[in-house]
Amino acid sequence: MLDVQDALNHLATLRDYVRWSASRFDEAGLVYGHGTDNALDEAAALVLHTLHLPPVIPDVYWEARLTSREAEAILARVRRRIEERLPLPYVTHEAWFCGLPFYVDQRVLVPRSPIAELIEAGFAPWLESDRVERVLDIGTGSGCIAIACAHAFPLAQVDAADVSEDALEVARMNIIRHQVDDQVEPLLSDVLAGVPLGRRYDLIVSNPPYVDAADMGQLPPEYRHEPRLGLEAGADGLNVVRRLLAQAEHYLTERGVLVVEVGNSQTAVEETWPDVPFLWLEFERGGHGVFLLTAEQVRTHAALFRATTSNG
Repeated sequence: MLDVQDALNHLATLRDYVRWSASRFDEAGLVYGHGTDNALDEAAALVLHTLHLPPVIPDVYWEARLTSREAEAILARVRRRIEERLPLPYVTHEAWFCGLPFYVDQRVLVPRSPIAELIEAGFAPWLESDRVERVLDIGTGSGCIAIACAHAFPLAQVDAADVSEDALEVARMNIIRHQVDDQVEPLLSDVLAGVPLGRRYDLIVSNPPYVDAADMGQLPPEYRHEPRLGLEAGADGLNVVRRLLAQAEHYLTERGVLVVEVGNSQTAVEETWPDVPFLWLEFERGGHGVFLLTAEQVRTHAALFRATTSNG
């Protein structure tokens, strides 16, 4: 149990509360990965958000003293983080992606895809920003990838597809928040099944469910608060990826590209389609298991993709 009264009696500054919170997080053995990767950064994010401060502040502010009400609000959130093992963004209802804040709750996964780096670079050199007319984000969740793509490709229309109506409710909130409702359209769609026939995309990007059965059984408590629908993908993690690859040829433009995150299921992808020249992308800020295929490559191997879907 947290000794809240002792904390209130002895802690004074913003720096004090970050240090104390980080110590309690380490003491409790928390698991990170939803925006931070260590106790100190997690504590700083919690404290700053609770005090309505930006993620980066001038050094002088770290010595600012807190009011009793501010201190109690921080301690209440620290208690929730420890006792409920909630990912911090579910406590604060905010996650950052591509430099943009997004509302999140337990209806959607917490944004954390390395695809952010690709978006920030405009998917260069595979795409030219001013020639991208339509983008499709499959498994949009909070809408973070779709909305970030709308910023990266201001001339493009972006479809944000998800099989979960609950997730689309969150995506709509973020679409309105970022004032891109004239550019981003939410679509209720099971992979590509709900995408209007005849629409072709210069970019199809997806962070679909890809956690295999073995990894699902070993998820730490923090990850078990996220919707299983957004994580679980069968014995080998490829249930959704198989369907996407089998259908993508009908939705890409001639020079379009398909970008899909499969994480730890990268090995399963390579073993399932050993003759397909997947381009596995590298990231400066960490992350792995994201492949790119051109429309031509998707078409070339379409029969193989359909065959493995039938057999999978």
